[in-house]
Amino acid sequence: MRRIGAILLLIVISPLTLAASASDNKSQAPTQQQVDGAIDQLDEPLYSPFIERYMLDEVRQLRIDMERKHRELAEQIVDRELSAADKALSYSNTTVTYFFYLIAAVSSALVLIGWNSLREVKEKVQNIAHEQVAELIEKYEDRLRKVESQLQQETELIEVNRTQISLTQEVHSLWLKASQESSIAGKIAIYDQIIALRPADVEAFTFKADAVLEQGEAQWAINLCHQALAREESNAHAFYQLACAHSSLGQIDEGARYFAKAVEQSEAYREELDRDEALAGLKDSKLLQELLDAAIVEQT
Repeated sequence: MRRIGAILLLIVISPLTLAASASDNKSQAPTQQQVDGAIDQLDEPLYSPFIERYMLDEVRQLRIDMERKHRELAEQIVDRELSAADKALSYSNTTVTYFFYLIAAVSSALVLIGWNSLREVKEKVQNIAHEQVAELIEKYEDRLRKVESQLQQETELIEVNRTQISLTQEVHSLWLKASQESSIAGKIAIYDQIIALRPADVEAFTFKADAVLEQGEAQWAINLCHQALAREESNAHAFYQLACAHSSLGQIDEGARYFAKAVEQSEAYREELDRDEALAGLKDSKLLQELLDAAIVEQT
């Protein structure tokens, strides 16, 4: 929740900072201490239903544009294939016509000099023409089958993208709903819905672990964090929630190890040691201090 609040605050502060830089070249961007101070002084949420609606509409329009581009690309491919087939058929028709004229001329000459009868020449010309036409038909039928197969693949891809767009919109809506939900039980129910739609969503497991930890269910939170790590071995938020859970159970050494892993993945968690009450038991841990010092040495 604090991360979401910080992101929203940065979204608001960034345009103000850019405006100030345009008017005065000597002004500077807000420091981390100023941002942290502004977050601590917040009295109400920074998000707005209008902003959320605008973002959802933009995402929806983007998905629609992508789907339209896929359709237009498929139509262009089909048009080009059909144009090529039409030109080839026209060329073949012209060639066969000239071929008939040539055969007729040769046949007439042969009849005149008495080599074959006109009927035999006609039968041979017809057989040759049928063979040529049959070969051309088979060739272009094969091309049309390939075009049909490609169209079918494009249609299936569009259907898959439509399903993914719908799923993404639904999951995004659930995340917004969870951010506005005030009760812990309500948030847990929403996280369960997200996990049902996307079983591989690691963030849903870690945020659910945070929620159940607020209810005092530390063991449940530990189980959820391990499920998240099974899907993503280096998830910093999962390590952080494990540190909070073990600390609340009085397992200080275990909590210290997980907190050190969280800091190893993201240095931003180091500052949470003095802020989060769930980590109060780790402040005096010698093991934690040793692990953090060792991490600093490795980085240097």
